[in-house]
Amino acid sequence: MADFIGRDAELASLQGLLGRVKSGMGHANPGQCVLMRGRRRIGKSALAEEFVRRSGLPHLYFTAARGSADQELEQLVADVAASPLPGRDLFPDAAPANWNSALQLLADAVPDDAPSILVIDEVPYLMERVDAFEGLLQRAWDRYLSRKPVLLILIGSDLAMMEALNSYERPFHQRGTEMVVKPLNPADIQDMLGLDATAAMDAALVTGGLPLVCAEWTRGATLWDFLHGALTNPVSALIVSAERSLAAEFPSQAMAREVLGALGSGERTFSNIARAAGGIAHSTLSRAADLLSAKGMVTSELPLSTRPSKERRYRITDPYLRFWLCFVGPHIPEIERRRGDLTLRRIAAGWSSWRGRAIEPLVREALARLLPDDRLPAAEAIGAYWTRSNDVEIDIVGADRAPIARELRFVGSIKWLESPFDDHDLQRLIRHRAALTDRTLPLVAVSRSGVACSGVAAYGPDELVRSWR
Repeated sequence: MADFIGRDAELASLQGLLGRVKSGMGHANPGQCVLMRGRRRIGKSALAEEFVRRSGLPHLYFTAARGSADQELEQLVADVAASPLPGRDLFPDAAPANWNSALQLLADAVPDDAPSILVIDEVPYLMERVDAFEGLLQRAWDRYLSRKPVLLILIGSDLAMMEALNSYERPFHQRGTEMVVKPLNPADIQDMLGLDATAAMDAALVTGGLPLVCAEWTRGATLWDFLHGALTNPVSALIVSAERSLAAEFPSQAMAREVLGALGSGERTFSNIARAAGGIAHSTLSRAADLLSAKGMVTSELPLSTRPSKERRYRITDPYLRFWLCFVGPHIPEIERRRGDLTLRRIAAGWSSWRGRAIEPLVREALARLLPDDRLPAAEAIGAYWTRSNDVEIDIVGADRAPIARELRFVGSIKWLESPFDDHDLQRLIRHRAALTDRTLPLVAVSRSGVACSGVAAYGPDELVRSWR
């Protein structure tokens, strides 16, 4: 199924847990629980729906909607009554008055002699609105649900809260298997969209691997064909997905949105971000950065070298959100008045420069997957190096650990342009290597358009995409 390219591993993991439920029937605690987390609109709910559909088992799929505790309870009762669970008639008759009794009745609705699946989506909303929900869930699991042949799937988009659910000293600690649903990777995107490796890397930068955005990309279409279609449709997933995610993540934290906007405009250092966000105070920016980091939307990085450094830089982790904040979000009004052609022209003018920076984390991840090979040694950490003045910048640094390494393994340059990596680029890399270390470390060149010199380990788009296979 095209919509689920790249989800084979996740489906197999869920099937494995269901297999443990089935093999445990007749034992004291056959139930299994999985804590599924991932960024919004990444396809978690669709993955769970597909798994339930393929299983053909009795099930319940309940999604919290950030209502009050009573409203959520009322919806749970309605969903159970409409589900194919054998004991669904218990709920309307019993009319549970609180979540404690509702979870106990839910366990009664689950069959004793056959496997079933329960899905509770957007669990963080229940953690916010239902008093002591984690404790109630733990009690229901320990006393009732785990003793049934049931697979309980708990889904959440708030990464910090889902991680906390399974953390030490929390009621539900170690009761569930963690599953992180990630975006479609460049190899998945290549298969789904029928692109060559170079175009697949571009598509990964624009769509971020979000299934809903990729689904709008006509198979075999060029990047510019896709962008033309999306930018002339104000309700396309490319346009609306980021705004909906941000509205859900930060309903009242305007400052976090300001900081994201500053990062999207290209700022990377603390002082420049503060200035671009309207001159906000140090403490305010620190709180916003901590919130964004906790939600997995922003990461901070230090130069990778053998010497300590305070030259921290920040970046947005999601390529799609990075693209949207730079090129789409600031120009929504012109897209809504059907002038997406202006936005497209602006993207075309800034694309080469933006792409050259945006591709770097993706390249480093690919190298981490590829190495060691016959050209380069293993590296436990792959990062970058820079100085405050940026007079020395090295795109790739391989080392034994980060950010303060004991041993550097190699250094390299990323040239993601229409021209090849040449002798001029090589000499610049050698000069910058000398500023980092006096050792003659192996050199790496990662180029979109090939390498026109010797003395480097060369990698191109085909090899990078293969790293995800």
